[in-house]
Amino acid sequence: MIRRTALLGLLALAGCSSARITPVPHRAVEFQPWSDAAPAYRFAPGDKVRVQFLRTPEMNEVALVAPDGAIGLRAAGRVQAAGMTAEELQAAVATASQRVLIAPVVTASLEEASGSLVMVGGSVNRPGAYPLAGRRGALELILLAGGFDAEARMEEVVLIRRGPGDRPMVRTIDVRNFVQGGDTTGDVPVLPSDIVFVPRSRVAEANLWVDQNLNRMLPFSRSFGYAINSGRVNGF
Repeated sequence: MIRRTALLGLLALAGCSSARITPVPHRAVEFQPWSDAAPAYRFAPGDKVRVQFLRTPEMNEVALVAPDGAIGLRAAGRVQAAGMTAEELQAAVATASQRVLIAPVVTASLEEASGSLVMVGGSVNRPGAYPLAGRRGALELILLAGGFDAEARMEEVVLIRRGPGDRPMVRTIDVRNFVQGGDTTGDVPVLPSDIVFVPRSRVAEANLWVDQNLNRMLPFSRSFGYAINSGRVNGF
């Protein structure tokens, strides 16, 4: 029996296929208002990071974020990088480098984003994590995931994004017009660590996907929950 995370909650879907699906916060205080502003990039395994030392440029180097999330530097040794912003990594490297350097001034920047992933799930043919190379919209990621299956609600695709303070934001996207008209100019660009969820009408299928995927793979804090229903907040 799959154990549900209490604060995450479930994606509760309206049983009637004609009912409109509306995302509502399960705990509204934990949600940020949606913003199209890009959040700070967080390094991921597979990324290459350029680390520079202002006073000792001979220590500058480009490091690969290993599968365990760490980078190895001559001055700092192994430092955890995955999940950190550039500002956070700079502080961590500066602290670790004090073993060999006096008051180091460090900058860290993304050299190559090979670890950027977007998770696509729900009513698609090949759900999973997909690499994000360059600018892509939600519809493009859905097509990478094999496209919609027969029960997909193309008019209300759910997009979840990490907001300020690791608090999530949620919105819906109507991609039906993009599919029918072939014009993707209005598609919403996705960002690294976004989650694209294509709902369907059956509650059990959506809940199962959440349990098997989101509860284990959320790229941000799990201290939130939301429901998708026909207009009211479910209690759980």
